[in-house]
Amino acid sequence: MEPTTTATTADLTTVFARIQGMLLSQESAEAAATQLARAAQDLIGSAAGAGVSLLDDTGRRTSVAATDPWVESADAAQYELGEGPCLSAWATESLQRLEDTATDARWPEWSRTAAATGIASVLSVPVLYRERRLGAMKIYATTAGAFDDRAEHQLLLLASAAGTLLGAAQGSDAPQRLSASMQQALADRTAVETATGMLMERHATDHESARRLLIEASRQQRRPLAQIARRIAERATDPTR
Repeated sequence: MEPTTTATTADLTTVFARIQGMLLSQESAEAAATQLARAAQDLIGSAAGAGVSLLDDTGRRTSVAATDPWVESADAAQYELGEGPCLSAWATESLQRLEDTATDARWPEWSRTAAATGIASVLSVPVLYRERRLGAMKIYATTAGAFDDRAEHQLLLLASAAGTLLGAAQGSDAPQRLSASMQQALADRTAVETATGMLMERHATDHESARRLLIEASRQQRRPLAQIARRIAERATDPTR
């Protein structure tokens, strides 16, 4: 385990040393995002492609980086349809793991579209900077169940550092546009936080453990995290049991 962790750290250090001097403008941030997408594909052997999407506060893309045209096409479909693992990762600020696009029911329209292009599994994580959500980083595979806990750990590390690097290139004075996507994202986040608090009380546990209960229920039931959270908030039968 130690050699793997050390190797991953060394690889990430090399990537960030290569791009940190680029972050002087929005254009160079996009170039850095492309480097980060390539790094994700290179570091995680089961990934057939990777991408980074930068979003504004409404959930609308401001830029995108992808290792391949089909990755960019799959990303574009999420924003056209208004659903998908990357949008959910951004909205809920939590990791989204899709094991099989042929059977997962959380994002039905997007999953069908992705499956038709040969995408079988997805791992997506939010890119965060301090209190701000910058976007999402994702990796795609052509086989089902391609990503394990180690892949999750690697992508989370990469996204965490990406948030620090990319956040420095983004201004904080962007206009606040209350679009439908923003309202939905805020509603989803509120539902998740409310349900997390209720689970903490019901199960006498801490915030992290309560959030894990939500995420696990979402995976097992193949339903969006926010949908599970709303069932709890509405005091329906606890779906995490």
